[in-house]
Amino acid sequence: MAWRAPTLAALLVLAGGAGLAQPFGPPDRDFWPLDDYRELPTTWVAEGFAAEGCEAMFVAGPPYQGRPTRIFAYLGLPALQPGERVPAMVLVHGGGGTAFAEWVARWTQRGYAAIAMDTCGQIPRGTYGNWERHEHSGPPGWGGLDQLGAPLEDQWTYHAVASVLLAHTVLANRPEVDPARIGLTGISWGGYLASIVAGVDSRLQCVIPVYGTGFYQHTVFSEAADLTAEPYNAWQRNWDPGQYLGRAEMPLCWVTGSNDFFFWPPALQASYRAANGPQTLCVRLRMPHGHGDAGEGPAEIFAFADSVLRGGEPLARVYNASRAGAAVQARVESPRPLANAELCYTTAAGRWPDRLWETLPAEVLGDPRRGATLRATLPAGTTAWYFNVFDDRDLCVSSEHEELTGD
Repeated sequence: MAWRAPTLAALLVLAGGAGLAQPFGPPDRDFWPLDDYRELPTTWVAEGFAAEGCEAMFVAGPPYQGRPTRIFAYLGLPALQPGERVPAMVLVHGGGGTAFAEWVARWTQRGYAAIAMDTCGQIPRGTYGNWERHEHSGPPGWGGLDQLGAPLEDQWTYHAVASVLLAHTVLANRPEVDPARIGLTGISWGGYLASIVAGVDSRLQCVIPVYGTGFYQHTVFSEAADLTAEPYNAWQRNWDPGQYLGRAEMPLCWVTGSNDFFFWPPALQASYRAANGPQTLCVRLRMPHGHGDAGEGPAEIFAFADSVLRGGEPLARVYNASRAGAAVQARVESPRPLANAELCYTTAAGRWPDRLWETLPAEVLGDPRRGATLRATLPAGTTAWYFNVFDDRDLCVSSEHEELTGD
């Protein structure tokens, strides 16, 4: 699939803030041709890693520094009827993590098959952020900024994305799995990887990045690296998800918080505007960042997957957000009754993670089941705003945010 430059809408977001406003040119090469990942890779039983309800395995990975690699993974299946084929999820861990059997169990308990793979050459032996590496490991994580002088195929992002693609292939080849009903979710650095894979793996039916985005000019990286100079320019050209999201055509659901310390609202906005499929936003105020219930447990993740992979009720849709002076509005459609609608706003400026967000009730005009209008008035001094709606299950859906520039 041909590379697509970031869209004009995404570049306009970049032009409105600090960092680079120009694309970096195409990646140096086509790193993950999907046809190279369709054939079932060799797998081995991972002895000594038993976990209830899961198979522990190693999967053959791409070579690293000229030698073969293996990727650790847990694969779990739900209770099945004879001949039944179920939907499935690929689970991509974040920084400090590894393959988590408990995360697989969250999905098998809901009737899904699931696979969680390590992306850093580790095995789940040790403690969080300090897992043991194995003898067939690829490059360590996360991000690969310490590997910029290495050949591109020896850098972390190349191997991590390959790990996800190979895990998908293993899952899709299980006779209990319906290969036409597979989605993916990733947390933090796993959300970063999910944002790349969305543009690489057209087999996926839905992708749910949690926290993670592309367009790293508008993340905490903008404070930590000289993003205008080589070799960081090469990192962005080859490994920034913004380079790949233009090829993503499946439904995406972006789950994050208003004050995420790493992935900031302008990066989120550039990312969903770059993608080509249907987009759903869930931006809760001050959502905590992490694995466990924080990043694995939001009910919107499961409801969105159910809506795409099992024909379940869709989440609400909030769209066409606009402003005239202090008057703001958006359209909302929801198959479920709305329990609450609110204007989220901040009067602060400066670093996005440090801004105080507040809420006011939003007026709902009409029946959301047939399409309604959200209305509110921005308080004086508002610097950014968006709408949140909550249905009768307390599932949150957000509008796009707008940053005011003094007009």
